Amino acid sequence: MPVKLANTVLAAWLIAIAALATSSAAASPSDEIPPARSRLGINLSGCADWSTEHPFVDVFRLSRRWVSQREGAAWGKGPELERDENGWVKRLAPGCHAETPILTAGHAPHGQYICLYDGEGELDFQHHSRVVSRAPGRIVVEIDGAKGGVFVQLKRINPENPVRNIRVLIPGHEQTFAKEPFSSAFLQRWRGFNTIRFMDWMRTNGSEQREWADRPTSTFCNFTERGVPVEVMVDLCNRLKVNPWFCLPHAANDDYVRQFATAVKRQLDPALKVYVEYSNEVWNSQFAQTRYAGEQGRKLGFAEKDWEAGWHYATWRSVQLHQIWEQVFGGRDRLVRVIASQATNPYVSEQKLQFREAWKQFDALAIAPYFHMLVPREGSDRQLGAEQVAQWPLECVLENVTTNCVPEALRDLAAQKKLADKYDLKLIAYEAGQHLVGVGGGENNETLTRLFQATNRHPRMGDCYRAYLDGWKAADGDLCCIFSSVEQYSKWGSWGLLEFTDETGSPKFDAVTKWNRDNPR
Repeated sequence: MPVKLANTVLAAWLIAIAALATSSAAASPSDEIPPARSRLGINLSGCADWSTEHPFVDVFRLSRRWVSQREGAAWGKGPELERDENGWVKRLAPGCHAETPILTAGHAPHGQYICLYDGEGELDFQHHSRVVSRAPGRIVVEIDGAKGGVFVQLKRINPENPVRNIRVLIPGHEQTFAKEPFSSAFLQRWRGFNTIRFMDWMRTNGSEQREWADRPTSTFCNFTERGVPVEVMVDLCNRLKVNPWFCLPHAANDDYVRQFATAVKRQLDPALKVYVEYSNEVWNSQFAQTRYAGEQGRKLGFAEKDWEAGWHYATWRSVQLHQIWEQVFGGRDRLVRVIASQATNPYVSEQKLQFREAWKQFDALAIAPYFHMLVPREGSDRQLGAEQVAQWPLECVLENVTTNCVPEALRDLAAQKKLADKYDLKLIAYEAGQHLVGVGGGENNETLTRLFQATNRHPRMGDCYRAYLDGWKAADGDLCCIFSSVEQYSKWGSWGLLEFTDETGSPKFDAVTKWNRDNPR
């Protein structure tokens, strides 16, 4: 790494701030670059009934776990439901029904949805909906998708032939959903990116999957309880010609890993590469996988302290996972073997890479170099608290992000790039972008939350993203995966490049997609 890399990165940032205009229009299809030439990836937001991305034409895929209801009782206080291996309700107790919400965040198409199902029973729809017609196995229901909060109710079941395989299709897709399961707007939005990271689609954080039988399947009643099946993720990547990035469950056994890799090898376009990562942020104490790694590392005698044992265990298990993938793929040509670490702490990265010379078994060091303002509830001599920052003018926050937060992130990046070069690894970002949020109780300050959300919606935030990505490019960073795709803002963060799927653009989205077009490999 050149001695003056850090200065070069900061200089590029300063030039970008002075030269770049405010956000531009979103890309048209003619502006796309081949995904293989893109420098950017995207983290897809998790699947939930409150999702505002709506990636599937079958909106029931994002339904919640069935809720048991008893007539006259409080909500959700019905008896435990008996479900089959695919999560479908097998029978209902007298005076009871089951229901599940869909489209709870709204911003979905308005019109006549088609509900298809197998089996015998009675289905109904409540809230912002009106049943237009019924026939065995088919219901036409008008849904005001913009308002959201529709409940699919299972009122009666024939236990000998239970209702199952429910599909609720957005208007106009009854004849095509089997061959075209993804929303065309969803596909168009991420066309031209290099890689899709599926961490949230796989429900990686705190995953309880251990054996291959625990995996999500396409026949399961939803994609929210277990995650999205590998076949669906591979299908998406094949359609977009983008590389998949998989985050394997922390407790998955060797057979699970081998079966997963085999499914990918069998179905993925051979022109595509695969990024393979062990779990997610196995250094972050808020996650179950970090505690698991610490326990396992101590059992194996890797270290006495939880955090050091966990770092070493994550490294050790990552090497094992990669070896299994190499065996299945017959080599490393199509694999990117990832070891992830903490962006602000090169010491953690070095500890992982040095452990048993594991760096020889990796292709890339992955970090999440967010430019951040993390504001605690209470201030201190070194940091202002939530009540103080909440009183800042919007322009003051933007100036702080511009002059302090982005340069600080690029300095962290420069230190990690130096380390990656030392071990002859690519430096990639598993997550990237802004991280303005209250922490340690600061998230409960509503004024602070509104201020940070307004900052994310401001045109100058687009300038910050362009300068940030210019700094990444100047530092010779490789793949940079933005976090995240489409997600409604909350007190937990303003993550989405877009807040709703029916938005045509935003300062962040416009800046990222234009930068992607203007900076091909």
